[in-house]
Amino acid sequence: MTPRQLRLNLFIYPGGHHEAAWRYRGSAPERLLDIHYYQEIARRAEAEKFDGIFLADGPALADNVRYASRFRLEPFTSLATLAAVTERIGLIATASTTYFEPYNLARLFASLDHLSNGRAGWNIVTTGAPQAAANFGLDAHPVHAERYDRAREFVEVVTKLWDSWEDEALIADPESGLFADTDRVHPIDHRGRHFTVRGPLNIPRTPQGRPVYVQAGSSEDGRSFAAAHAEAVFTAHQTLASGQEFYADLKRRAAALGRDPEQLLILPGISPFIGSTEAEARALHDEFNELTQPEYSLQMLQRILGLRLTTDQLDGPVPRELIETGGERGNGSRFQVILDIIDREQPTVRQLLHRLAGARGHRVVVGTPEQVADQIQGWFENGAADGFNIMPPWLTGGFDVFAEQVLPILRQRGLFREEYTGRTLREHYGLPRPEGRFASASDAAPDLVPTAAG
Repeated sequence: MTPRQLRLNLFIYPGGHHEAAWRYRGSAPERLLDIHYYQEIARRAEAEKFDGIFLADGPALADNVRYASRFRLEPFTSLATLAAVTERIGLIATASTTYFEPYNLARLFASLDHLSNGRAGWNIVTTGAPQAAANFGLDAHPVHAERYDRAREFVEVVTKLWDSWEDEALIADPESGLFADTDRVHPIDHRGRHFTVRGPLNIPRTPQGRPVYVQAGSSEDGRSFAAAHAEAVFTAHQTLASGQEFYADLKRRAAALGRDPEQLLILPGISPFIGSTEAEARALHDEFNELTQPEYSLQMLQRILGLRLTTDQLDGPVPRELIETGGERGNGSRFQVILDIIDREQPTVRQLLHRLAGARGHRVVVGTPEQVADQIQGWFENGAADGFNIMPPWLTGGFDVFAEQVLPILRQRGLFREEYTGRTLREHYGLPRPEGRFASASDAAPDLVPTAAG
């Protein structure tokens, strides 16, 4: 049996994941709109045999672009350009079930999967930013539970559309003159609470059957959704115990739904600050934190926790008693991550802002290459992770040092591949290609996404 190995994605965030990355002397903020910059990073990640590249996205300008690089290029266009200069690495795009329509999204991902020869993944989000509503003619952002109810039906519709062409439907036989077997192209005739979609999709079934379903969200609704639909989960945890609880819970929920828990990958985020000594790594981390701007950080804290604080309060304790834990804000997974930091560490406001500056609530690891590798191995071997989203503090240098100094250690320990063995993202992740819903009953595997009548 092949030993279990890490799944590693490169999470590309403009300039890097530390909020002050664009100010660091090793960054290149003038290249954030240069596609050659992203192509260079993608080629490097593929040379290092990463499973995938991941792009976050949102349908509104993020908070306070005055102080940080908060815009992002649209992911489908970006990943299509990266597909043209790579051959193996997966291409994972974030897209919202709240602000897309299923038919349009199904076309976009099907196109990306075809153009990349089977490397597309969909990071399914419901969008937490309330300011997005005004960009789509809505008076208010839908509440948490309503967004997840729509998301469940959205995934059902998109799955039906991707399966509306059978694998054998495209004939393209010049001699017979038959281009497509229309008996194998099916309308979906979906009628539900949120969507009415006739179908079929106007693109044949893709190389992977369907793009890989990825999900990011750790609330109760998020966990239930992931257990039913996701094949990989991007998550944020600060402690091994928290990671272990989440890992065990998601695997248990998936098994209870009749799914193979090995086909649900748990991939926490990790942002490494690496130095030749621990002191050097800490000095690097401190240098980044000294570049942060409190006006930006305090606004971010207000958005997530509802705390309105001033710079005069930076060196005082976080006023825990003022944080309302109920209501819509309290449903957010990132809210709970930050609340746990406050309760566990009792930081000052400044210390909390520095904790969050590195990766917005994801785990920041500061140490030597060996110490970073030990952290990754420890979570991987102790039931907290199947792999990680690597979140370099700055680009490209933060990724370069990880690739040059940490990956060789992981390979020496037999934890990460030397070469690709597959060509699609599903193959990299060890996931099967799903049967279409119109496959013959004798050949069909259980459908990944349970479908409702109609």
